[in-house]
Formats: sequence, C-alpha cells, structure tokens
Amino acid sequence: MRNTCIALATVWAALCGGTTLAAQQPQLGSIAFPTSASGEAQQRFVEGVLWLHSFEYESAAKAFRKAQELDPDFAMAYWGESMTRNHSLWQERDRDAAVAALERLGSTPAERRAKAPTEREKLFLDAVEALWAEGPKAERDTAYYLAMGDLLAAYPDDPEAQAFYALSILGLSQAVRVFPSYMRAAAIADELLRQNPDHPGAAHYLIHSVDDPIHAPLGLRAARAYSKIAPDAAHAQHMTTHIFVALGMWDDVVSQNTVAAELTGWWPGHYTSWLGYGLQQQGRFEEARAHLERARRNIGERPGVGRRAYLASMRAHYLVDTRRWSDAGVEWEIDLSDAGTVVRAMDAFALGYAALERGDADAAERHVSALGAMTTQAEGGWYGGNDTVPLILRNELQAMLYMQGGSTDEALDLMRETTAMEDALPMEYGPPDVVKPSHELLGEMLLALGRYDEAQQEFQRALALAPKRALSLAGLQQAAAAAGDEKTATRARGMLAEVWHAADPELMSGTR
Repeated sequence: MRNTCIALATVWAALCGGTTLAAQQPQLGSIAFPTSASGEAQQRFVEGVLWLHSFEYESAAKAFRKAQELDPDFAMAYWGESMTRNHSLWQERDRDAAVAALERLGSTPAERRAKAPTEREKLFLDAVEALWAEGPKAERDTAYYLAMGDLLAAYPDDPEAQAFYALSILGLSQAVRVFPSYMRAAAIADELLRQNPDHPGAAHYLIHSVDDPIHAPLGLRAARAYSKIAPDAAHAQHMTTHIFVALGMWDDVVSQNTVAAELTGWWPGHYTSWLGYGLQQQGRFEEARAHLERARRNIGERPGVGRRAYLASMRAHYLVDTRRWSDAGVEWEIDLSDAGTVVRAMDAFALGYAALERGDADAAERHVSALGAMTTQAEGGWYGGNDTVPLILRNELQAMLYMQGGSTDEALDLMRETTAMEDALPMEYGPPDVVKPSHELLGEMLLALGRYDEAQQEFQRALALAPKRALSLAGLQQAAAAAGDEKTATRARGMLAEVWHAADPELMSGTR
C-alpha cells in the first residue's frame, strides 16, 4: 500500500502531505477513506467521494477524472466515476457511461480487479461490477446490495462501507417507501453520524431514511447538521428541507432552498419548486408570485423537459395554494408533450380547478376528460412515477363538478373513495404530487355543507400527512369554531398565526 492516508476534506496537507490545497477545496464535510493511492490523486479521489455523498454527481465525476489523470492505474478513481452514474434514489442510471468509465481501467472485470492492489478495493470494484452487469434495474440493485453486504462483513468498521451499504438498502425500494428497510438504513446512518459527526453521507442517508411525517423527528439532528457539514454542496442545503417540510418548519424550508438556489441558479427546478411551496405555506403570496415569474424568466431559450415540468408543477401548486384562480399564469403555454403523466396531471388539474372556480365548468369538464385519458397511459416521461396520481386528481376535479351541480352525495362518495386511494400511496415527501390533498378537499366540501365534525376529522387527517399545511390549518380552525370546539379552533388558529407570521397583510386581516 502506497502511503495510505486518511484524508479529511479540510486538512489535506496535514494528513496527506504535499502541496497545501485546503484554500482551493470546497467545504463538503470530512471522511476517512484510505486507498492505495497517495498525494494529489488521493486528495481528488476523496473530494469526489465527498461530492458523491451529497449527490453532486457532475462535480464528483470531475474530481474522479482528475484523480485518474494524476494516477491512471488508480482503480478506485474509476470505481468512483462509475458510481456517479447510479442515482438510485432518483430512479436514474446510465449503464453505458458507467461501463465506459470502468473500461478505461481495463476491458474486463477480471482485468480491472487485478489492478486493485488491496482486497478491500477489490471488493468495492466487485460491488460496482455487480451493479453494472446486464439485467433489470431492480435485479442489479439487489446484486449491488448483496455485494456491499459482503464488503461490510469483511470490513465491519469501515465507515465508507457502512455509508454505501446504507445507501444500497435505500436503493432496493425502487423509490417506494418501505418502512422496514428504510429503518435499517436509518439505524446504520445514525450510528455512523454519531461516530463521525462531519460525515456528509451519514447525515444525507439518515435524512432520506426518515423524511416522512411519522419518522421525521428522528432526522432533525441530521438536518440541522448537514447544512453545516457541507455548506458548499447545494443539494446538502436543500436536503435538510426534506425533514423541515415533513415537520411543517416553513421558515427553514424557505431559507435553505434559497441558499441552494443561490448556489445553483434560479431556473425552474427542485430547489426553486420547494422554495415556492414554502413561501405559499407562509402566506407570502406576493413573494411566491415574484418567485414563480423569476423561475419562468430563467427557464432558458431551449429548456429541457425537466425545467418545463418543474415550471408546470410550480404553477400548479401556486394556483391551488394561493387560490388566485385568475392569475395571468393560467395563460402560460408550457409544453409538456414529452413529460410524464404525473406532471401533466398536476397541470391539467390545477388549470381545471382554476377554471371551475372562475365559473367555467365547460373548461373544467375538458380537463376532467384529459385527466381520464391519462389514467390509462403508462408513465413514460420525466417527473414522478405513480400512475395512481392522475386518477386521484381526475376524481377530485369530477367531485368538485358534482358539488357545483348539486350532486353532493355523488361528490362525497367519490371523494371518500379517492381519499382511500391516496392513503394507499407510499407516503410522500416535499410538495405533493396530489397537488390538492384529498383529505383537505373533502374537509372543505364537508365544511361547505355544514357537516363540521366530519370536516374536522378530514382536516386532522390531512395535517397528519402534511403537518402545518396552511389550507388544512385554516379549514380545521373554521370547522372547529363552527362545531363549537373552541379548544381545537384556538390551537389551529395559533398554529396558523405562527406559520403566517410573515404573511401578506390581507391574509392576517382575514381578507384575501
């Protein structure tokens, strides 16, 4: 082993020797990842792993390729580059690019394995060979998980084996929240974070394991830590808000996604979408509108499907959460022809809802028909992947049409059926794909019909799934007050006042 060093991101020179690079290095946390390399190649490798732990894949690949240039036989640098092509929690993988990176090390798995000087490094390579062998994604994710288990069994005290094993467990679920396996990953990541409090992967993977309203309190310590561990990683700043949204901590949702957008750009995307949703929950509708317009201006001349899809989802949430049904944004033409059915359903629902509230039932009917067509289409595009969402949104809009037409029994029956559908979905995180939560909508219908006790129950259920969501709090306060339940009404009113502490003045004065 050649001058194995335990490299920390902030103290390169002290631990690895050679020219001091600390002033040039981004602040990404610290890890112990000894390899057979040394000097600057090892430093660049560690930088790549740090970026990798924060899912900053392009920056990670750049660092790994630099390590390869410095040491062309450095097997782990090729391992790292191949890992940047596996985005397991995003349901994305680029096998061709990953294999191409490995083949620059050697043309066959055996040749590549022979270039790894230590048994530990050979096991890391074995794991990615299992990941990138031919076969369906779920099969390969399982093979990778088993290989990482072999690595951890051989080196149980290796923090990087622990981190990547935890991530491999999360990857088994194929983006469906499976609580038992998520809790296994959480236990590993939590212990790793306790032993290595500056480890970005430990904080990151713990957050991913518990970012639902039931388990989110278990991730609050990690969320508070992660933004400080990796201040130069935009995804780290955003990732904390997976916990903050699940707990209804809207001030933190806004502040952290603002930092993330500043580090990247203000185009329509993941960070700006969550920021807009947070502003809307805070009742800062004017700022939310300006933010939406800024995202639209920054979409670019030839925006990819991702930016167009995010702009549509941002508009959908803005219309539904602010109830500004006549906003000029309803006239925006957003091309979603190559987007997935989920975001197209969100867009159609919001535009149909707005049309109905403006009194244009015919337009709403057309959107119901469009949503109905989407329920029979396989998910094939970008953004979201749950085929039940279009049906839920179609039912909600149809139920509202029933209500407007006086068919209240049909409306309530359809909505109760729809809430059961939404309850059967894996628990969401972040701005919901069901852009109008079904329990909230049913609560509003029951409130309008004077069925206050039933309305309270629906709003309570909505808040259990989305804590401190503003419209659910407002509905609960109104239903409880009308039912004579002053204790619940006072509590809901106080929580809403807390959420709306910086809201637009007309909201605080009770007008819209």
